[in-house]
Amino acid sequence: MTKTPSEKLKESMTKYRRKCQSIVKISNNIRYAGVVNAYGKTLAGIIKHNVKPLMKSEIMKNELFIISTLMTLRKETTRVLGKLDYVLLQHQKISVLILQKNNVTYYITIDRKEKNRSNEIITSIKKII
Repeated sequence: MTKTPSEKLKESMTKYRRKCQSIVKISNNIRYAGVVNAYGKTLAGIIKHNVKPLMKSEIMKNELFIISTLMTLRKETTRVLGKLDYVLLQHQKISVLILQKNNVTYYITIDRKEKNRSNEIITSIKKII
């Protein structure tokens, strides 16, 4: 029996949620892991327990829309330059790691304390996605 689009979406969202849960477990300093589609809609997201979000929901929604738009607009560049490995945005309070796979964007926030292990964390996250 073929699956309905609704069933396929639900399966995908469950799969992304599991991946987000696995990503958050990699380090105590990973604050948030989320998966966003090309339109900026969150498909799955996990905030680490006992972590206070730094951004209000509307600001976060705008941030995810901007990031997904940027990643979508870069598709032509990717064809010329090659596949994007990752983007790391360094802020004073946190680092934002952005990875893309299969037309979705993974958005992960990490406390700046973790900068000594960033390559190790990025490698672990890549294995999960």
